[in-house]
Amino acid sequence: MFEYINSKQLLVIIILLLSSLLACLCGLFIGSYKIVFLNLFWGLLSPLETEIILNIRGPRVLLAILVGAALGVSGAALQGLFRNPLADPGLIGVSAGAALGAVFAIVVFNSAFLGFYFGIYLVPTAAIFGSLVVICLIYILTSGFNQAGVTYMLLVGIALNAIATVGIGFLTFISSDSQLRTLTFWMMGSLGGATWNLLIPAFFITIITIFVLIFLARKLDIMQLGEIEAIRVGVNVKKVKMLIILASASMIGACVSLSGIVGFIGLVVPHLVRLLGGTNHSFLFIGSALMGITITVLSDLLSRIAIQPAELPIGLATSTLGAPFFLWLVLRLNKK
Repeated sequence: MFEYINSKQLLVIIILLLSSLLACLCGLFIGSYKIVFLNLFWGLLSPLETEIILNIRGPRVLLAILVGAALGVSGAALQGLFRNPLADPGLIGVSAGAALGAVFAIVVFNSAFLGFYFGIYLVPTAAIFGSLVVICLIYILTSGFNQAGVTYMLLVGIALNAIATVGIGFLTFISSDSQLRTLTFWMMGSLGGATWNLLIPAFFITIITIFVLIFLARKLDIMQLGEIEAIRVGVNVKKVKMLIILASASMIGACVSLSGIVGFIGLVVPHLVRLLGGTNHSFLFIGSALMGITITVLSDLLSRIAIQPAELPIGLATSTLGAPFFLWLVLRLNKK
């Protein structure tokens, strides 16, 4: 796997790793309540500062790490699978399905019996269920990935996104004032609700699926030559497609269930990594995970300190970066 990464790409990965570590430290120590970094090493943190790092900013930074890595890697995987530079995790409808499940839970079940029974796990469980429903629909409607399965999956994903948007709009219309504020903030993305109890299952799902995609990287490189050529050299194309879709959907469902919709990371990050080091997926997956972490953590930091003591939704910060880049990419493709 790593033998396909050249010296230039290794240097880029090291730089991205250092930048992600620096971003995470900034996320932990910078905010409305500033903490001196050196106090950590000298053991001079006050009980309040320790509480802030361990139970407020710590879970939040870890959630930003998971969301950034998941969006970056899944975006790179889907762009490679569809051979479409405009693909992102929302393309196959998983993000919209997870959002619809969460919105349904907030509006319909939050004050009912299920809300008391599931407690803090109600919205994440509903979001994951929504993403799983989308996965099943995609698999059924594309008849198990035949030769035109990827094209059909693209069209089905667009249709499911539209259907989910209608459902979200209807539920938003019938929601109460308090629910409407929660929905608005959640739909724009927020990492403020992160807790260790919620992060544990999301952590394992994200880490496992990222490693699955990394081990599929070489086969995905071969598939860029065409499915017929890949089959000739022994690649099980159907199995690789299935694993990429399931892995991407699982990690996005788990992360969206906790953070809400965070846009453009899955679209922008893989392109930036390609510009830095190349297109082979062994490098691209690792680089996209690290750059996704850096951008998401810094975007969350920006959302926390931009208008203190209030907090901006992180989706606004990522869209500020992603929307101009998306426009540039479309214009660049049009010129080609």
